[in-house]
Amino acid sequence: MIAIPFRVLGPLEAGSGERATPLGGPKPRMLLATLLLQPNSVVATDVLIDVLWPQRAPRSAAANIRTYVHTLRRRLDEGGGQLGDRLRSRSSGYLLTVAPAELDCTVFEERVDRARRALAEGDTGTALTALDAASRLWRGHLLEDLPHSHAWASRLARLTELRLSAEEQRLRLRIERGWHCDAIAELRGLLAEHPLREELWQQLIVALDASGRRAEALHVYAEAEQVLQDELDAEPGPGLRQLRARLDRASAKGRHTPAGAPRSPFPVCQLPLDLPDFTGRGPLTDELMALLRRNNQQSVPTVVVLSGAPGAGKSALAVRVAHAIRQTFPDGQLHIDLAGTSANPRSPLDVLAEVLRAVGVPDTAIPRGLGERSALLRSRLARRRLCVVLDDAACAAQVRPLLPGTGGCAVLVTSRVRMPDLEGAHPVEVEVLPEAEAHELLTGIVGVDRAAAEPDSIAALLDYCGHLPLAIRVAGARLAHRPGWTIRTLALRLHDERRRLDELRLGDLAVRASVGLSYDQLPADVALTFRLLALLGPVRFPGWLPAALLGRATADDVLDTLVDAHLVEAVGADATGAPRYRLHDLLRCYAAEQWNVDSQGDRKAALRRALDGYLALALEVGETMPLHFFGMISAGEFTPTWSPVPGQTLTGLVGDDPAAWFEAEHRWVVSAVELAERWGLDDLAWRLTAALTPFFDLRGHQDDWHHTHAIALAAARRTGDRTGQAVILRNLGQVHLYQDSYDDARAAFTEAAALFRESGDDRGVAIALAGLGTVRRILGEHDDALDHCHEALALFESAGDRHGEAVARIAVGAVWLALGCFACAGRWFTDAHALSAAIGDRHREAHALKRLAALEQHRGNLGKAREQVDRAIAIFHELGDDHCVGYANQNLGELYLYSGDLAHARLLLVNSLSVHRRNGDRRSQAQAAELLGQVHEQLGRHEQSQRYFEHALALWRELTPGAPDTEPVRLSTVISHHHPKATEEFADPAATGRTSA
Repeated sequence: MIAIPFRVLGPLEAGSGERATPLGGPKPRMLLATLLLQPNSVVATDVLIDVLWPQRAPRSAAANIRTYVHTLRRRLDEGGGQLGDRLRSRSSGYLLTVAPAELDCTVFEERVDRARRALAEGDTGTALTALDAASRLWRGHLLEDLPHSHAWASRLARLTELRLSAEEQRLRLRIERGWHCDAIAELRGLLAEHPLREELWQQLIVALDASGRRAEALHVYAEAEQVLQDELDAEPGPGLRQLRARLDRASAKGRHTPAGAPRSPFPVCQLPLDLPDFTGRGPLTDELMALLRRNNQQSVPTVVVLSGAPGAGKSALAVRVAHAIRQTFPDGQLHIDLAGTSANPRSPLDVLAEVLRAVGVPDTAIPRGLGERSALLRSRLARRRLCVVLDDAACAAQVRPLLPGTGGCAVLVTSRVRMPDLEGAHPVEVEVLPEAEAHELLTGIVGVDRAAAEPDSIAALLDYCGHLPLAIRVAGARLAHRPGWTIRTLALRLHDERRRLDELRLGDLAVRASVGLSYDQLPADVALTFRLLALLGPVRFPGWLPAALLGRATADDVLDTLVDAHLVEAVGADATGAPRYRLHDLLRCYAAEQWNVDSQGDRKAALRRALDGYLALALEVGETMPLHFFGMISAGEFTPTWSPVPGQTLTGLVGDDPAAWFEAEHRWVVSAVELAERWGLDDLAWRLTAALTPFFDLRGHQDDWHHTHAIALAAARRTGDRTGQAVILRNLGQVHLYQDSYDDARAAFTEAAALFRESGDDRGVAIALAGLGTVRRILGEHDDALDHCHEALALFESAGDRHGEAVARIAVGAVWLALGCFACAGRWFTDAHALSAAIGDRHREAHALKRLAALEQHRGNLGKAREQVDRAIAIFHELGDDHCVGYANQNLGELYLYSGDLAHARLLLVNSLSVHRRNGDRRSQAQAAELLGQVHEQLGRHEQSQRYFEHALALWRELTPGAPDTEPVRLSTVISHHHPKATEEFADPAATGRTSA
């Protein structure tokens, strides 16, 4: 359970349950944040308005705040604990009642105050405990997920300064207790954010010197001196200068030797060479060194398990850390190869004999049994401070008998598998190198000048190596030994995945051989899954996919084995909170090389099951989308060969937000359409495409829409599936319409309608005719447009499709609006609005409201028009349709223009123009550009006005080729002459056909 209900020390959170309560958009969250920064005090409504609308508040600001408060109360109550009752209205503002223990910043202040009282009484232990507890309350920067208001400034400044003071005191106490190394890592992080605080520099220097790292301490002083000179043009203060003098005096007396590290009469050092060009892993190395030193000082044995993918650099990291802490373990350093990935891993019995001999036990004194040898080793290690590296461990059972039982020894275990069953071990995941460190490693091998000469080829090479250290070393070594090669030469060789592993081989360094050692350890069904996952290509996949590939109900055990073996990587969660996984590119290349083990038919059947699973989910999720999609996402009978839905709830698989699921699967499912085509699964190619269309429409992914539908149409035609062709052509006509390709849209809608008639699908015919009517209207063919819309309406009525009826009524009204018959248009829009409200079609209701707003604008009722557009925008926001919000903002901008509010008009229209450009909607771009031209003309900015008018004119000419190329004197007049409807038609996705989607 979350102990503190309200939290501002990081992203804003509220709720008393296990999960934070969703609080809504930025403005309700900023309102709650303002009240939490002044708890138990009435915050004036004027202050809240200033916070929420710092530039200019709308006239409805106070009413909006009441709405936000109502929403917050409801959401806080939904989160449990009846928190909504705490938020109350007062005559002058609002009050949030919060107990001191219910708000993390007041808890933080109380703990800091408790620490100060303890320090005043000389109780440093209690003080440090309180400061540690205070530090743990911080989850990031104050309210880091919200834009900060000037009204918060004093409170935020006080809390930030108090945090820094508390951190300085906490770290000072830890250093005084001898916990130097963990303090060093924290101090470096604080200095990265606050490089001008001399107190932090002083503490870092003291901690480094106390841990025996005087050279680093002197380097840090020089760094502090440079920072202060560069930023403040000032010298270090007295405290820093005194520290420097003390370091100089100590250095003159000889090398510092840490206390408590007795020399051993039998020192041994078996560590391999510490790679001279070891690169990166700085924070991880510091963290491990701090852990080992801290436990050593407390005489507590430490076991660290470094696990990672083949070639990730686990052994190199273990050797680097072991070398770096040799002074902390003066009795010696052992290195044992356990051969865990070989055909015959070493037995603990044999390894124990080797280790016992290394610590001075003669052969005659080594017992015969495993238990006796393990006990003798624990006895010997208890009196020593050794660091033992156990390289390439197979499993926890192999390692467990080799571990110390007490004392200050450390054991670093490297393994390709995780060891959750190794009790008391500290697990560390060794991942591929970050981009900067990977670049540094490769540059260090091939040379700075050579790398600088070909930056693009270096980036490509690192991408092909997947940032895997072993692959980078092999590639770098090949280039270093071939000075006549360009880097591009090797990059081109690596581009072909089929020969990539052949190229990443040099002597006994080979990525293929390294991966093969892990692959050979896999059980048969796990190895099969590994091979089949390579069929999917470079994608991030959900956890149910391995079961589909195997044709099993579940395969969690198989996936866990692959993850534990680091052959599959867990890459976090998607937008729905579901975990995602991937194959590293080089591991995928290796898996693909093993495909000859399986028949072509088996691989194709596995892929069909996986794609069937996605299709089944997409169809289920599509039915729960917040918008009623005006189209068809499926047709005919579809029985999947495998489905993840039976036996599981849909929410458990995709979360609560269907649009978020589509967003998470978007890139993969687009790839899946291409994959289906490549493997000859044509029926799946068009069905997957159709199922994706509602999401493409909601988010405006028109490039993906067009690309997938081109593939799908060819696939449907190959199979002779005429219903499939009709569905895809209807959807393809829609995207042509959005992109102003009217001839292509007309052809697609016409063919779709004919195919639907042929199959007897009246609803399909109606949907296609509605699209065709929109095309005719835009082209000015109003009589034909009315015929198509009325026929569509009749077909929808006979089919009992009331959503379709609402669309058709809006479409008929849009034609009458284009003809200037406003009374007639108003009746159709009003009927459409009433019908949409009656059937709960909020999206269509919002479109009807926007059309009614257009009528009010024509009648000169600008206030009424703004009210209706605001209602439409609120609905679009509620439904998550950002695309339609962009169009509605243009409507609002136009109304502000005609109302004389030019600042608001300009802001809204600039944003709308950006949305239209992103969507490729040239018609709406032209409208927005012309309106911006009018805004700047009224502002007296004639140069900017001219540019916008010229842009609009160019777009109108593109949309109506063959029109006269008039040289404008006053461009707005020319635009009206060139395209008479340019400024009459209220900007709306419906104006470009979006109501037919």
